[in-house]
Amino acid sequence: MKKFETLADLAACVGQHVATTEWVDITQQQVNQFAEATGDHQWIHVDVERAQQGPFGAPIAHGFLTLSLLSQFFDKTIVVSSVRMGVNYGLNKVRFMAPVPVGSRLRAHLHLHSATPIEGNGLQLQWNVTLEREGSDKPVCAAESLVRLYA
Repeated sequence: MKKFETLADLAACVGQHVATTEWVDITQQQVNQFAEATGDHQWIHVDVERAQQGPFGAPIAHGFLTLSLLSQFFDKTIVVSSVRMGVNYGLNKVRFMAPVPVGSRLRAHLHLHSATPIEGNGLQLQWNVTLEREGSDKPVCAAESLVRLYA
């Protein structure tokens, strides 16, 4: 866990790699629950037998499931003591560059691109996030994540 006392302490990291998260396991149960929550029941995700015969040799996680892990990665990796609230403000660029087979382990690399003061004693942060799959040379996802933190 990377700890900062104030927003200014975090803002001082602009232009730097701030943290690499712990590994997170991707399970078939997660994929199935995501399919239920979103209504995306495409066979490549939820039909294990058919997916084993498909192009990836196994079921794969939904791209948006992979992207939704950003919240968990930030929450378990970075804390700013003086922050009373944080909100997801959106995403700029998102790319899914490689599949995430069920059974994979993912982690994120968090690079703070910018920190802009906003009304309400806050900061808008742009994070350049790269998600990697253990054992793969190619990232599975890259995104510009916008987060607003308020002290």
